[in-house]
Amino acid sequence: MLCLGAVIVSLFTSCGSSKNKNASENGQETPDSLVQAPAFHADSAYRYIERQVAFGPRVPNTEAHWACGEYLAGQLKAFGAKVYDQYADVISYDGKILKARNIVGSYNPDTKKRVLLCAHWDSRPYADADKEEHHHTPIDGANDGASGVGVLLEIARHLQQQAPAIGIDIVFFDAEDYGIPEFYEGDYKQDTWCLGSQYWGRFPHVPDYKARFGILLDMVGGKDAVFYYEGYSARTANQPMKKIWDMAHRLGHEQCFVKEVGGEVVDDHIYVNRFRQIPCVDIIGYDPHSEKGFHPTWHTVGDTMDCIDKTVLQAVGETVMAVIYNEK
Repeated sequence: MLCLGAVIVSLFTSCGSSKNKNASENGQETPDSLVQAPAFHADSAYRYIERQVAFGPRVPNTEAHWACGEYLAGQLKAFGAKVYDQYADVISYDGKILKARNIVGSYNPDTKKRVLLCAHWDSRPYADADKEEHHHTPIDGANDGASGVGVLLEIARHLQQQAPAIGIDIVFFDAEDYGIPEFYEGDYKQDTWCLGSQYWGRFPHVPDYKARFGILLDMVGGKDAVFYYEGYSARTANQPMKKIWDMAHRLGHEQCFVKEVGGEVVDDHIYVNRFRQIPCVDIIGYDPHSEKGFHPTWHTVGDTMDCIDKTVLQAVGETVMAVIYNEK
């Protein structure tokens, strides 16, 4: 994803443990008489992230990418989803044909009341925010890519066991992170990021696909990550965005979910909204003290398992699960 700009705000807190953490665990009531969601387990999400990273950088057209795609589709099938594999040839900024694969897992596919959950599963072929000697080194993408997928796999595990009142579609978008690198000297081209979601937006996995709203998870596992209102989400998906942040606060995760406007980014949620007219909220780590607005490991070789924070995974996963299980 690409940062378009940042609105720097004075409030900055790190994500820590919450007073209501794991409130639904072992059958306990969640705050304010919310519908009880299954207990999200950050340890499980962490293992799903670790498994993806173990394949190596998940860059399109590589063996690691193919193997991880097989793993992700297999996990969704094992968790009871109706799985759609969407293969597509997409063109990168430099004219390369990328063999992309969007992977979709649908739960309760016959209902029209649906919510979309999504993340990108590929990793960046360039560490172009790192030292120059690393610019052409593919990154592990533990946080940038694998963290969102890991959270969604843990949610999928629960969807099989306890269905919410609505249908859920989990989409793993491919080729999100193959956009123009900072060292590129050619002409700038529009829409070189998020190639998988652009394809899905034009050609969804089922004809005329609709959902009430979507939630995109991107960089949701970095140490001390904090989530502000993302600018494009605030303009096009304000109501579901406020619903998510309100839920996080009701669950005691107010240190993670800050009710202030942060930066605006080019990410998959833009194309979900542009091509399918689905309001989609980007939950993405934002650092107002960073020049780029992202976690220090963003697009560097430091984006490894060492930067993953289970406390952050817990806050995000618990919040998203509470939202979907309270949707009627």
